[in-house]
Amino acid sequence: MIPADETRRGSSRARRPPAGEKPFYANRAGTARLLGGDSLELVPRLPEYGSLPLVFADPPYFLSNDGITCRSGRMAPVNKGDWDRLRSVAEMHAFNRRWIAICRDGLADDGSLWVSGTRHVIFSVGFAMQELGMKVLNDITWEKPNPPPNLSCRYFTHSTETLLWAAKHRRSRHLFNYQEMRAAAGGKQMKSVWRMPAPGATEKTDGRHPTQKPLALLERIISACTRPGDTVLDPFAGSATTGVAALKLGRSFIGIESDPGHLRLAERRLRALEPGR
Repeated sequence: MIPADETRRGSSRARRPPAGEKPFYANRAGTARLLGGDSLELVPRLPEYGSLPLVFADPPYFLSNDGITCRSGRMAPVNKGDWDRLRSVAEMHAFNRRWIAICRDGLADDGSLWVSGTRHVIFSVGFAMQELGMKVLNDITWEKPNPPPNLSCRYFTHSTETLLWAAKHRRSRHLFNYQEMRAAAGGKQMKSVWRMPAPGATEKTDGRHPTQKPLALLERIISACTRPGDTVLDPFAGSATTGVAALKLGRSFIGIESDPGHLRLAERRLRALEPGR
């Protein structure tokens, strides 16, 4: 269970240990750094904690249940690792509530949290946001135009993921670059269904990650909710798509990842953006 005081704004800041974590990787410009380890421990130690404009999180979906999926036209197991295995719904929700509370307390007053997920996890995420006093602003449906087929032929083909966008608390005046999003939508208000293909081969030249998000998706989120020069945190950095998008848009990036292989992949992708490479 989560201690009662963890649901109050600012409680994590009071417990913040000293800063000074040595990054796994940092670029020469000082605009990107990767930390290896547990985000639940490392996020409150960040010098930027309490002033982050944006946190984007792609947490475990808890899909590793020994099922099958279709990958590149072939049957493949869905198991991604022990970190993605569901042990109980109660344990999953306690985990979601804990990391969301930590990330919420790390936000600036006008900052926001974006979380991606499927039906396996997103309802827990939304409920935790409400329990913790956050203001849910939108639920975005990411539609994939060419999803893998459902091999069992017993369900509709899974072709969407959901993203929840939430402000720090109910009185927050969150940043939203409305005019930029309107221009991107051809002069009309942008709708909450976004049709984008999954990452193609050109986004996986440095390696493959099992839950990699398309660069266009992160570019839209970062453009909508930050200003140039702002810092974006991804506590489950994976292959660092968030970081690639942030740097391309003139923002700074902090990523945290516990898997050594994923850290090396993220480093390769971020190094590829350094001048002269």
